[in-house]
Amino acid sequence: MAGKKAGNTRNTGPGRLLIAVYAVFAISATARAGYQILTKFSEAPLAYLLSAFAAVVYVIATVSLAKPGRTWFKVSVAAVLVELVGVLVVGALSVFDAVQFPHETVWSLFGRGYAFIPLLLPILGLAWLYRRRPSAAAPTPSA
Repeated sequence: MAGKKAGNTRNTGPGRLLIAVYAVFAISATARAGYQILTKFSEAPLAYLLSAFAAVVYVIATVSLAKPGRTWFKVSVAAVLVELVGVLVVGALSVFDAVQFPHETVWSLFGRGYAFIPLLLPILGLAWLYRRRPSAAAPTPSA
């Protein structure tokens, strides 16, 4: 029993808060993208598709951070890295090519519309994942 607990430390302590923030962003980005795509897609299709992509990334990050095991750890790292690259690329594009972003996305202007949390969240997420990375000798839980 102790081996299972030791192998799944990503969703304990501060990790629970991290997962909760990701869940809030998953819900928020999904609702925002859904509304934008359904009601005004023609106004800014690129921005709204990027919002939908961000929503998918946040959902995957939320689920993978909460799940135990090495595979879910790897999925978490990949999702958070994609998020970081997305925030940096979309943030830069929205500054330098504002014509393509007449309406904001979650990641526009590096997450300015969300108090820059989208820029800070993947950095905190990667730091947390680094601190909670599985050791090479730890047994993989069978699920």
